[in-house]
Amino acid sequence: MFSLIDCNNFYASCERVFRPDLNGKPVVVLSNNDGCVIARSNEAKALGIPMGAPAFQYEDVFVKHNVHVFSANFALYGDMSHRVMTILSEYSPDIEIYSIDEAFLNLDGLEHLNLLDYGNKIRKHVFKWTGIPISIGIAPTKALAKAANRIAKKFSDKTNGVYVLDNQEKITKTLKWLSVEDVWGIGRRHSKRLKAIGVKTAYDFIQLDDNYVKRKMTIVGLRLKRDLQGIPTIQMEDVQPKKNIATTRTFETNYSEFEQINERVITFAVSCGEKLRKQNSACNSLMVFIHTNQHREDLPQYSRNIVVKLPFPTNSGIELAKFASQALKQIFKPGYFYKKAGVIVMDFTPADIPQYDLFENSDERHKPLMQAVDKINSRYGQHKIRLASQDQKRVWKMKQEKLSPRYTTKLSDIITINL
Repeated sequence: MFSLIDCNNFYASCERVFRPDLNGKPVVVLSNNDGCVIARSNEAKALGIPMGAPAFQYEDVFVKHNVHVFSANFALYGDMSHRVMTILSEYSPDIEIYSIDEAFLNLDGLEHLNLLDYGNKIRKHVFKWTGIPISIGIAPTKALAKAANRIAKKFSDKTNGVYVLDNQEKITKTLKWLSVEDVWGIGRRHSKRLKAIGVKTAYDFIQLDDNYVKRKMTIVGLRLKRDLQGIPTIQMEDVQPKKNIATTRTFETNYSEFEQINERVITFAVSCGEKLRKQNSACNSLMVFIHTNQHREDLPQYSRNIVVKLPFPTNSGIELAKFASQALKQIFKPGYFYKKAGVIVMDFTPADIPQYDLFENSDERHKPLMQAVDKINSRYGQHKIRLASQDQKRVWKMKQEKLSPRYTTKLSDIITINL
């Protein structure tokens, strides 16, 4: 048996943990630079505020309905996620952290327990120790556990947040209720194609011929079908190294000078290098992109990216900065006001298995240097050591006018209790 644990409205719930006066009131959390809605409480959803809604377009709604608006506090959310996942790991030695607010538990060997009671025990433990409400779906496969979780959350007044698919009657009823576009692993493109041939529910999907599913949705779709049929096919996964890494930012203001954007791109490249070293990878290609502000119709628009094949694999911030700066020179055009830029590194190889070239290779002296830089930055704070081409006084600046305190990660923000 598998369990899928999902934190309810996670970002909004994190804010409520330290602001219990917000319970029962509409809460939304905004993206970087307070741009769009990325999380909503149930009360905010009931007001018709959609996910991804531009904040400036809904300011009147926020005011009219007294919606409590927060800037994204990722330091808080990341720490609360770690606390939740640590508790979950006590209930199974085999845990797959699927996202910041979701995790699968492998419950093999625990079939002798009353799994409904076990799920309720987990739910109470997490809420008591963190204040985060969760929903739990338990089923014979991962895909069915996802479906059970939707039932647990959708009908929480009846399920108390925990639902177990422990017999075929329940499984069939759930699959007939679950819309095909809501099936885990079926995206918008596939759901549109399936609906065109009359497949409206998960139950309709598992009636399709295996050969058709494999032909239209590859072996991945066939595995999903079998998992929904109750045949364990999608296995638990360890955390895999990322296949590409991106560092991008929307600027706090429009930039028109090459030197301004170049400093940002170099900083992005250095950040990518840090992330590469953390997973012991080196990249063989990188992409640099720049965008103007598409919302400023009064300004000329320009958007361009370039992919550069590197002469050798590297995770050195020095070398990545050099290549990223050279790439930017090829796509930068004067006369435009740029609002966003980014660096994406791709085509990874293991850093400890170097691939040497006859004529040009990564500078071996960079390896101990980068190790020292990472160690110092880890101990004394991010970006304490920088390249000379980076702005030595600059820190990330984002519009965060409604940022809540970092209650659990910053000493000055810890709540004071008066006895």
